[in-house]
Amino acid sequence: MMTEPATLALDSVLGFTLPGRHARGRLARLGPALDQILAAHAYPPVLARLLAEALVLGALLGSLLKDEKGQLTLQAQTEGGAVDLLVVDYRGGEMRGYLRHDPERLAEMPADPSLFALFGKGYLAITFDQAATGERYQGIVPLEGGSLAAAAEHYFAQSEQIPSLVRVAVKQEADGRTRAGGLLIQHLPEGEEGRERLHTRLDHPEWQHVEALAQTISPAELTDPRLALDDLVWRLFHEEDEVRTLADMPLSRGCRCSPEHVRGVLARFPAEERAAMAEPDGTIRVDCEFCARSFPVQLDA
Repeated sequence: MMTEPATLALDSVLGFTLPGRHARGRLARLGPALDQILAAHAYPPVLARLLAEALVLGALLGSLLKDEKGQLTLQAQTEGGAVDLLVVDYRGGEMRGYLRHDPERLAEMPADPSLFALFGKGYLAITFDQAATGERYQGIVPLEGGSLAAAAEHYFAQSEQIPSLVRVAVKQEADGRTRAGGLLIQHLPEGEEGRERLHTRLDHPEWQHVEALAQTISPAELTDPRLALDDLVWRLFHEEDEVRTLADMPLSRGCRCSPEHVRGVLARFPAEERAAMAEPDGTIRVDCEFCARSFPVQLDA
């Protein structure tokens, strides 16, 4: 696989705040890490784009976790569509994802099928696991609208009651590379506990101003690796009194499967269950859906 010049702004997520507007945001852009994830499966272009969009969402939402060991999982549960399962996992900047589909049903669809055609009657489950506290929070929203980004906006409006804007773009290059980027920006409550929350007002002009500026972002800006993420933040909000950026967080492909990990998982099963899993030669074969690898483990190992 060809490597990218180090100067290109790829495989990172940048957090920023607009203190004067009570807003926070995240910008993410994926490149080589995305290609590595997609390379594990020979996805048709429309499904590669779908998984790329989901991975960008995973980076945007996962980077909101304050717990470095926390985990964000996106899972689409569907019925009646070409895609019957989509899973994306984020932990500490490491990402993995895959989807399962019906090739025959997909072949019957137009080149650019709708979200409903791909998923049918579906729901998006967004799960935040906080490793430090053991707390787990899950929100489930219908897969409605024109994109996964629209479903994520619905999630924040329904589950968090926070006005949010989500934009995701995917570009598939002629050389086979895929570039994807996304923006998440949100209006946060103002003041200390007990004061009025801005998002409960009938109108919130601060958010309307921020939303109008954020909506000017283009797909080309989101996917252009020559445009640094902090430069893009400045391009959008340079007229604000103050813009603060956080440290960049690198993103990488991070499937956690390995022979050692597989042995550790199998060791948790009772001996009789491990024996039932084994093939005649005493080998237990474990497949990883994320990276499409198979791990043969000897029962007595």
